[in-house]
Amino acid sequence: MVKQEIFIIGAKGIPANYGGFESFVDQLTARKQNKEIHYNVACRRDLSDNKDDFYEYNNASCFNVDVPNVGPAKAIFYDVSAFRKSLNIIKEKHIENPIVYVLACRMGPFIKHLKNELRKYDGTLFVNPDGHEWLRAKWSYPVRRYWKYSERLMVKSADLLICDSQNIEKYIKNDYKQYNPKTTYIAYGADIKPSTYNYSDKDVESWYEEHQINLNNYYLIVGRFVPENNYETMIREFMSSDTSKDLVIITNVEKNKFYENLKESTSFDTDKQIKFVGTVYNAELLKFIRENAFAYIHGHEVGGTNPSLLEALGSTKVNLLLNVGFNHEVGLDGADYWNKEIGSLKQLIENIDVIKSERVEELNNASNKRILNQFDWSIITKKYESIFMEKFND
Repeated sequence: MVKQEIFIIGAKGIPANYGGFESFVDQLTARKQNKEIHYNVACRRDLSDNKDDFYEYNNASCFNVDVPNVGPAKAIFYDVSAFRKSLNIIKEKHIENPIVYVLACRMGPFIKHLKNELRKYDGTLFVNPDGHEWLRAKWSYPVRRYWKYSERLMVKSADLLICDSQNIEKYIKNDYKQYNPKTTYIAYGADIKPSTYNYSDKDVESWYEEHQINLNNYYLIVGRFVPENNYETMIREFMSSDTSKDLVIITNVEKNKFYENLKESTSFDTDKQIKFVGTVYNAELLKFIRENAFAYIHGHEVGGTNPSLLEALGSTKVNLLLNVGFNHEVGLDGADYWNKEIGSLKQLIENIDVIKSERVEELNNASNKRILNQFDWSIITKKYESIFMEKFND
Protein backbone atom coordinates (compact mmCIF):
# COMPACT_ATOMS: atom_id res chain seq x y z
CA MET A 1 0.00 0.00 0.00
CA VAL A 2 1.28 3.46 -0.92
CA LYS A 3 1.23 5.64 2.17
CA GLN A 4 1.46 9.34 2.92
CA GLU A 5 4.95 9.65 4.36
CA ILE A 6 5.34 12.31 7.05
CA PHE A 7 8.81 13.36 8.23
CA ILE A 8 8.82 15.17 11.58
CA ILE A 9 11.80 17.37 12.40
CA GLY A 10 12.50 19.49 15.47
CA ALA A 11 11.60 17.28 18.43
CA LYS A 12 14.50 15.78 20.37
CA GLY A 13 13.00 12.35 19.75
CA ILE A 14 10.68 9.62 20.97
CA PRO A 15 10.02 7.99 23.41
CA ALA A 16 9.40 11.40 24.96
CA ASN A 17 11.75 12.27 27.81
CA TYR A 18 11.77 16.03 27.45
CA GLY A 19 9.34 18.81 26.56
CA GLY A 20 6.18 19.65 24.68
CA PHE A 21 7.20 18.83 21.13
CA GLU A 22 8.50 15.42 22.19
CA SER A 23 5.25 14.59 24.01
CA PHE A 24 3.28 15.81 20.99
CA VAL A 25 5.17 13.51 18.58
CA ASP A 26 4.82 10.62 21.02
CA GLN A 27 1.05 11.12 21.21
CA LEU A 28 0.66 11.71 17.46
CA THR A 29 2.41 8.45 16.59
CA ALA A 30 0.89 6.38 19.41
CA ARG A 31 -2.68 7.42 18.58
CA LYS A 32 -2.47 7.07 14.79
CA GLN A 33 -5.75 5.82 13.33
CA ASN A 34 -5.30 6.22 9.57
CA LYS A 35 -3.44 3.26 8.07
CA GLU A 36 -2.55 5.30 4.99
CA ILE A 37 -0.23 7.51 7.07
CA HIS A 38 3.32 6.57 8.04
CA TYR A 39 5.46 8.72 10.36
CA ASN A 40 9.23 9.16 10.15
CA VAL A 41 10.69 10.89 13.21
CA ALA A 42 14.09 12.56 13.53
CA CYS A 43 15.79 11.94 16.90
CA ARG A 44 18.98 13.24 18.46
CA ARG A 45 21.26 10.26 19.02
CA ASP A 46 22.93 11.79 22.09
CA LEU A 47 19.52 12.10 23.80
CA SER A 48 17.93 8.93 22.44
CA ASP A 49 17.27 5.79 24.48
CA ASN A 50 17.95 3.76 21.33
CA LYS A 51 21.31 4.50 19.70
CA ASP A 52 20.68 2.54 16.48
CA ASP A 53 20.67 4.44 13.19
CA PHE A 54 17.05 3.38 12.65
CA TYR A 55 14.46 1.91 15.01
CA GLU A 56 10.70 1.52 15.27
CA TYR A 57 8.59 3.12 17.99
CA ASN A 58 4.79 3.53 18.01
CA ASN A 59 4.87 2.02 14.48
CA ALA A 60 6.86 5.08 13.39
CA SER A 61 10.26 4.88 11.72
CA CYS A 62 12.74 6.77 13.89
CA PHE A 63 16.15 7.81 12.63
CA ASN A 64 18.99 9.11 14.78
CA VAL A 65 20.90 12.25 13.86
CA ASP A 66 24.39 13.00 15.15
CA VAL A 67 24.89 16.55 16.36
CA PRO A 68 28.33 17.96 17.28
CA ASN A 69 28.58 20.13 20.35
CA VAL A 70 28.60 23.53 18.65
CA GLY A 71 27.11 25.51 21.53
CA PRO A 72 23.95 27.58 21.02
CA ALA A 73 23.83 26.61 17.33
CA LYS A 74 23.35 22.93 18.21
CA ALA A 75 19.55 23.02 17.72
CA ILE A 76 19.92 24.71 14.32
CA PHE A 77 22.55 22.18 13.23
CA TYR A 78 20.26 19.36 14.37
CA ASP A 79 17.28 20.63 12.36
CA VAL A 80 19.34 21.10 9.17
CA SER A 81 20.99 17.68 9.55
CA ALA A 82 17.61 16.03 10.20
CA PHE A 83 16.13 17.67 7.09
CA ARG A 84 19.08 16.47 4.98
CA LYS A 85 18.77 12.95 6.34
CA SER A 86 15.04 13.03 5.56
CA LEU A 87 15.85 13.98 1.96
CA ASN A 88 18.32 11.06 1.75
CA ILE A 89 15.65 8.64 2.99
CA ILE A 90 13.11 10.06 0.54
CA LYS A 91 15.59 9.61 -2.32
CA GLU A 92 16.70 6.10 -1.32
CA LYS A 93 13.15 4.82 -0.86
CA HIS A 94 11.77 6.63 -3.92
CA ILE A 95 9.11 8.29 -1.80
CA GLU A 96 6.71 10.52 -3.73
CA ASN A 97 4.81 13.52 -2.35
CA PRO A 98 6.32 13.42 1.17
CA ILE A 99 5.41 15.99 3.80
CA VAL A 100 8.22 17.39 5.95
CA TYR A 101 6.79 18.90 9.14
CA VAL A 102 9.28 21.18 10.91
CA LEU A 103 8.61 22.05 14.55
CA ALA A 104 9.80 25.62 15.34
CA CYS A 105 11.54 28.23 13.19
CA ARG A 106 15.21 27.69 13.94
CA MET A 107 16.72 27.07 10.48
CA GLY A 108 15.31 29.91 8.39
CA PRO A 109 18.57 30.82 6.56
CA PHE A 110 18.78 27.24 5.21
CA ILE A 111 15.13 26.56 4.46
CA LYS A 112 14.94 27.89 0.89
CA HIS A 113 17.66 25.52 -0.34
CA LEU A 114 16.21 22.56 1.57
CA LYS A 115 12.72 23.23 0.25
CA ASN A 116 14.05 23.37 -3.32
CA GLU A 117 15.56 19.92 -2.74
CA LEU A 118 12.24 18.69 -1.31
CA ARG A 119 10.42 19.98 -4.40
CA LYS A 120 12.35 17.47 -6.55
CA TYR A 121 10.23 14.76 -4.93
CA ASP A 122 6.99 16.79 -5.10
CA GLY A 123 7.33 17.29 -1.36
CA THR A 124 5.45 19.74 0.84
CA LEU A 125 6.77 21.81 3.73
CA PHE A 126 4.66 22.21 6.87
CA VAL A 127 5.95 24.39 9.73
CA ASN A 128 4.84 24.83 13.34
CA PRO A 129 5.95 28.39 14.21
CA ASP A 130 5.83 27.60 17.96
CA GLY A 131 5.80 30.70 20.21
CA HIS A 132 7.60 34.03 20.18
CA GLU A 133 11.11 32.65 20.62
CA TRP A 134 12.56 36.05 19.67
CA LEU A 135 10.92 37.61 22.76
CA ARG A 136 12.53 35.30 25.29
CA ALA A 137 14.67 37.22 27.77
CA LYS A 138 17.25 34.42 28.01
CA TRP A 139 18.54 35.29 24.53
CA SER A 140 20.96 38.13 23.86
CA TYR A 141 19.88 40.86 21.45
CA PRO A 142 21.80 39.39 18.44
CA VAL A 143 20.26 35.95 19.08
CA ARG A 144 16.76 37.44 19.34
CA ARG A 145 17.34 39.19 16.02
CA TYR A 146 18.36 35.85 14.51
CA TRP A 147 15.18 34.15 15.77
CA LYS A 148 12.99 36.87 14.26
CA TYR A 149 14.87 36.75 10.95
CA SER A 150 14.73 32.95 10.90
CA GLU A 151 11.01 32.99 11.67
CA ARG A 152 10.37 35.33 8.73
CA LEU A 153 12.20 33.03 6.32
CA MET A 154 10.39 29.94 7.63
CA VAL A 155 6.99 31.63 7.25
CA LYS A 156 7.91 32.77 3.75
CA SER A 157 8.87 29.25 2.65
CA ALA A 158 6.18 27.16 4.35
CA ASP A 159 3.38 25.66 2.27
CA LEU A 160 1.29 25.48 5.45
CA LEU A 161 1.84 26.86 8.96
CA ILE A 162 0.18 24.81 11.70
CA CYS A 163 -0.28 27.11 14.69
CA ASP A 164 -1.02 25.62 18.12
CA SER A 165 -2.44 28.93 19.35
CA GLN A 166 -5.11 31.17 17.83
CA ASN A 167 -3.11 34.20 18.96
CA ILE A 168 -0.01 32.90 17.17
CA GLU A 169 -2.07 32.34 14.02
CA LYS A 170 -3.33 35.95 14.16
CA TYR A 171 0.22 37.19 14.69
CA ILE A 172 1.53 35.21 11.68
CA LYS A 173 -1.26 36.49 9.43
CA ASN A 174 -0.77 40.11 10.53
CA ASP A 175 3.02 40.39 10.76
CA TYR A 176 3.73 38.42 7.59
CA LYS A 177 0.74 39.35 5.44
CA GLN A 178 3.11 40.30 2.60
CA TYR A 179 3.75 36.57 2.12
CA ASN A 180 0.04 35.68 2.24
CA PRO A 181 0.80 32.73 4.55
CA LYS A 182 -1.51 29.73 4.52
CA THR A 183 -2.27 28.83 8.14
CA THR A 184 -4.42 26.51 10.18
CA TYR A 185 -5.00 26.16 13.92
CA ILE A 186 -4.47 22.83 15.66
CA ALA A 187 -3.84 23.05 19.40
CA TYR A 188 -1.54 21.03 21.60
CA GLY A 189 -3.27 18.21 23.45
CA ALA A 190 -3.94 16.87 26.95
CA ASP A 191 -6.21 14.45 28.79
CA ILE A 192 -8.15 14.28 32.05
CA LYS A 193 -7.24 10.72 33.01
CA PRO A 194 -6.39 10.53 36.72
CA SER A 195 -2.93 9.52 37.86
CA THR A 196 -2.32 5.80 38.35
CA TYR A 197 -0.66 6.65 41.69
CA ASN A 198 -2.18 7.01 45.14
CA TYR A 199 -0.64 8.42 48.29
CA SER A 200 0.43 5.03 49.64
CA ASP A 201 2.72 4.41 46.67
CA LYS A 202 6.38 4.61 47.62
CA ASP A 203 7.32 7.20 44.95
CA VAL A 204 4.53 9.51 46.08
CA GLU A 205 5.03 9.14 49.80
CA SER A 206 8.81 9.65 49.62
CA TRP A 207 8.47 12.77 47.41
CA TYR A 208 6.01 14.48 49.77
CA GLU A 209 8.03 13.51 52.83
CA GLU A 210 11.33 14.64 51.31
CA HIS A 211 9.96 18.12 50.59
CA GLN A 212 7.73 18.32 53.68
CA ILE A 213 4.61 19.04 51.64
CA ASN A 214 1.03 18.18 52.63
CA LEU A 215 -1.70 17.16 50.19
CA ASN A 216 -4.03 19.97 49.10
CA ASN A 217 -2.02 22.49 51.12
CA TYR A 218 0.15 24.02 48.42
CA TYR A 219 -0.02 26.28 45.41
CA LEU A 220 1.89 24.85 42.47
CA ILE A 221 4.01 26.31 39.67
CA VAL A 222 5.40 24.13 36.86
CA GLY A 223 7.49 25.59 34.05
CA ARG A 224 10.88 26.45 32.64
CA PHE A 225 13.03 28.64 34.86
CA VAL A 226 13.13 31.72 32.64
CA PRO A 227 12.25 35.40 33.34
CA GLU A 228 9.32 35.56 30.89
CA ASN A 229 7.45 32.99 32.98
CA ASN A 230 7.16 35.72 35.63
CA TYR A 231 8.67 33.90 38.60
CA GLU A 232 9.52 37.17 40.30
CA THR A 233 5.93 38.43 40.19
CA MET A 234 4.45 35.12 41.32
CA ILE A 235 6.88 34.66 44.22
CA ARG A 236 6.67 38.28 45.38
CA GLU A 237 2.87 38.31 45.25
CA PHE A 238 2.64 34.96 47.04
CA MET A 239 4.99 36.15 49.80
CA SER A 240 2.96 39.32 50.29
CA SER A 241 -0.29 37.37 50.68
CA ASP A 242 -1.52 36.07 54.02
CA THR A 243 -1.88 32.44 52.91
CA SER A 244 -0.47 29.77 55.22
CA LYS A 245 -0.03 27.29 52.38
CA ASP A 246 3.25 26.46 50.61
CA LEU A 247 4.30 27.53 47.14
CA VAL A 248 5.78 24.47 45.41
CA ILE A 249 7.86 25.28 42.32
CA ILE A 250 8.73 22.45 39.94
CA THR A 251 11.35 23.75 37.53
CA ASN A 252 14.83 23.16 36.14
CA VAL A 253 16.25 25.75 38.52
CA GLU A 254 19.86 26.69 37.89
CA LYS A 255 21.77 28.86 40.33
CA ASN A 256 22.61 31.35 37.61
CA LYS A 257 22.34 35.13 37.29
CA PHE A 258 18.55 34.96 37.00
CA TYR A 259 18.36 32.87 40.18
CA GLU A 260 20.64 35.25 42.10
CA ASN A 261 18.69 38.31 40.92
CA LEU A 262 15.44 36.61 41.90
CA LYS A 263 16.78 35.81 45.35
CA GLU A 264 17.94 39.39 45.80
CA SER A 265 14.65 40.96 44.64
CA THR A 266 12.31 38.68 46.60
CA SER A 267 14.40 37.15 49.46
CA PHE A 268 12.50 33.92 48.81
CA ASP A 269 15.31 31.97 50.48
CA THR A 270 14.20 33.40 53.85
CA ASP A 271 10.62 32.13 53.46
CA LYS A 272 10.00 28.48 54.40
CA GLN A 273 6.76 28.46 52.40
CA ILE A 274 8.68 28.86 49.11
CA LYS A 275 9.87 25.44 47.99
CA PHE A 276 11.95 24.94 44.87
CA VAL A 277 11.80 21.15 44.47
CA GLY A 278 13.64 20.64 41.16
CA THR A 279 12.17 18.72 38.23
CA VAL A 280 9.82 15.72 38.21
CA TYR A 281 10.29 13.50 35.15
CA ASN A 282 7.94 10.76 36.35
CA ALA A 283 4.76 11.71 34.43
CA GLU A 284 2.37 9.85 36.75
CA LEU A 285 3.95 11.36 39.86
CA LEU A 286 3.74 14.85 38.32
CA LYS A 287 0.07 14.27 37.51
CA PHE A 288 -0.57 13.21 41.11
CA ILE A 289 1.19 16.35 42.39
CA ARG A 290 -1.02 18.47 40.11
CA GLU A 291 -4.19 16.69 41.21
CA ASN A 292 -3.44 17.26 44.86
CA ALA A 293 -2.40 20.91 44.64
CA PHE A 294 -4.76 23.42 46.22
CA ALA A 295 -4.33 25.59 43.12
CA TYR A 296 -2.00 26.02 40.15
CA ILE A 297 -0.41 29.38 39.24
CA HIS A 298 0.59 29.98 35.62
CA GLY A 299 2.76 32.97 34.67
CA HIS A 300 3.82 32.12 31.12
CA GLU A 301 3.71 35.24 28.97
CA VAL A 302 5.50 34.24 25.75
CA GLY A 303 4.54 31.41 23.44
CA GLY A 304 1.58 29.52 22.09
CA THR A 305 -0.59 26.93 23.78
CA ASN A 306 1.55 25.87 26.71
CA PRO A 307 1.63 22.12 27.53
CA SER A 308 1.97 22.68 31.28
CA LEU A 309 -1.16 24.85 31.23
CA LEU A 310 -3.21 22.18 29.46
CA GLU A 311 -1.94 19.54 31.89
CA ALA A 312 -2.94 21.76 34.80
CA LEU A 313 -6.43 22.34 33.40
CA GLY A 314 -6.81 18.59 33.02
CA SER A 315 -5.54 17.74 36.52
CA THR A 316 -5.74 20.67 38.97
CA LYS A 317 -9.14 21.84 40.21
CA VAL A 318 -8.31 25.56 40.56
CA ASN A 319 -6.08 27.38 38.05
CA LEU A 320 -4.85 30.98 38.36
CA LEU A 321 -3.55 32.25 35.02
CA LEU A 322 -1.72 35.38 33.94
CA ASN A 323 -4.26 37.30 31.90
CA VAL A 324 -2.67 37.32 28.43
CA GLY A 325 -4.27 36.19 25.17
CA PHE A 326 -2.38 32.89 24.95
CA ASN A 327 -3.64 31.78 28.36
CA HIS A 328 -7.16 33.19 28.16
CA GLU A 329 -7.95 31.49 24.85
CA VAL A 330 -7.12 28.16 26.50
CA GLY A 331 -8.62 28.61 29.97
CA LEU A 332 -11.75 30.70 29.19
CA ASP A 333 -14.23 30.16 32.05
CA GLY A 334 -12.26 27.21 33.45
CA ALA A 335 -9.80 29.45 35.34
CA ASP A 336 -9.39 32.70 37.28
CA TYR A 337 -7.02 35.41 36.03
CA TRP A 338 -4.46 37.85 37.44
CA ASN A 339 -2.47 40.77 36.03
CA LYS A 340 1.15 41.80 36.57
CA GLU A 341 0.17 44.89 38.54
CA ILE A 342 1.23 44.88 42.21
CA GLY A 343 -1.45 43.30 44.36
CA SER A 344 -3.41 41.51 41.62
CA LEU A 345 -2.18 37.96 42.25
CA LYS A 346 -1.92 38.60 46.01
CA GLN A 347 -5.61 39.47 46.14
CA LEU A 348 -6.56 36.48 44.00
CA ILE A 349 -4.59 34.11 46.26
CA GLU A 350 -6.30 35.50 49.35
CA ASN A 351 -9.70 35.11 47.68
CA ILE A 352 -8.90 31.56 46.55
CA ASP A 353 -7.68 30.64 50.03
CA VAL A 354 -11.27 30.88 51.29
CA ILE A 355 -12.93 29.60 48.11
CA LYS A 356 -16.18 27.69 48.59
CA SER A 357 -16.31 24.04 47.52
CA GLU A 358 -19.11 24.81 45.04
CA ARG A 359 -16.84 27.27 43.21
CA VAL A 360 -14.00 24.73 43.19
CA GLU A 361 -16.30 22.18 41.58
CA GLU A 362 -17.53 24.75 39.08
CA LEU A 363 -13.97 25.63 38.00
CA ASN A 364 -12.94 21.98 37.88
CA ASN A 365 -15.88 21.00 35.68
CA ALA A 366 -15.32 23.95 33.35
CA SER A 367 -11.58 23.25 32.93
CA ASN A 368 -12.24 19.55 32.28
CA LYS A 369 -14.79 20.48 29.62
CA ARG A 370 -12.21 22.73 27.95
CA ILE A 371 -9.87 19.74 27.64
CA LEU A 372 -12.55 17.27 26.52
CA ASN A 373 -14.14 19.56 23.96
CA GLN A 374 -11.08 21.15 22.37
CA PHE A 375 -7.76 19.77 23.58
CA ASP A 376 -8.21 16.03 24.05
CA TRP A 377 -5.38 14.18 22.28
CA SER A 378 -7.87 12.12 20.24
CA ILE A 379 -9.27 15.33 18.76
CA ILE A 380 -5.82 16.78 18.06
CA THR A 381 -4.43 13.68 16.35
CA LYS A 382 -7.58 13.34 14.23
CA LYS A 383 -7.17 16.94 13.01
CA TYR A 384 -3.54 16.29 12.09
CA GLU A 385 -4.40 13.14 10.17
CA SER A 386 -7.06 15.05 8.28
CA ILE A 387 -4.55 17.76 7.27
CA PHE A 388 -1.96 15.17 6.22
CA MET A 389 -4.48 13.21 4.14
CA GLU A 390 -5.68 16.34 2.31
CA LYS A 391 -2.31 16.40 0.60
CA PHE A 392 -2.41 12.63 -0.04
CA ASN A 393 -5.81 12.87 -1.74
CA ASP A 394 -4.96 15.90 -3.92
